[in-house]
Amino acid sequence: MTAKRAFENAPIFPGERAGYGNISRDIKAWGKVCLPGRQAKALFKARLNRFAALVDLNGQDVRAHVPNSGRLAELLLPGTPVFLTPRPGGHRKTAFDLSFAPIPGEEGWVCIDSRVPNLLLGETLASYQEDNPLFRGCTLLRREPALGESRLDFLLDSPEGPLYVEVKCVTLVTSGKRARFPDAPTDRGRRHLEELTRLTLQGGRGGVLFLVQRPDAAAFSPHDAMDPLFGKALRRAEEAGVRLKAWKCLVEPGEVFLYKEIPVLL
Repeated sequence: MTAKRAFENAPIFPGERAGYGNISRDIKAWGKVCLPGRQAKALFKARLNRFAALVDLNGQDVRAHVPNSGRLAELLLPGTPVFLTPRPGGHRKTAFDLSFAPIPGEEGWVCIDSRVPNLLLGETLASYQEDNPLFRGCTLLRREPALGESRLDFLLDSPEGPLYVEVKCVTLVTSGKRARFPDAPTDRGRRHLEELTRLTLQGGRGGVLFLVQRPDAAAFSPHDAMDPLFGKALRRAEEAGVRLKAWKCLVEPGEVFLYKEIPVLL
């Protein structure tokens, strides 16, 4: 059986047949990202490297792209049900993304795709303009602006002047419902914070948005046990005046909704 045929025969997310959309009708959600195609259920078998996994798709071993460089050790355990997103294209080595994993020990899902936060912020800025809830009064000027030796995610226009924003994908929640970042050491993430700190100390404006792609977090804190240097850099950034925000999402396989702001506790 080919991987394509295995995908076609695999169980789909039940909400697809039911007409998923209860979250958007019942709860206020500020933005939404829909992943392409239908999601098919598989079983996680092994992480082959940072960006590849082996899954059981309808009885066939299939390689899937893991769109997240983090460790995801608490989410991707052998035998765990996951959902795949079809990603056809001759330029790819895999035909699927591993996009969703269950919240350990609870009902609900985590979107592990680290590209989604930028899509969510972009969609929210486009939909709400100056009234967007993430950075009120701001509109999009440019994506991937250069700052020092780095490229950040967004440059926004605000009443006070240009605002450089870096967006971080958060998938880890520890005891006490505390969302944490990073789940692996990140020199690149620390450099972004240092660039924003320098900018702010020189009179510019910067911000960091931690987007928690699961609904069970009550607050956000840096993951000092994993990367103490990132935690120190984040606290220095906050002291310098960099704006720190954290929001959590409602997640179902195939869709991610921007839901509610949570406190940042340093």
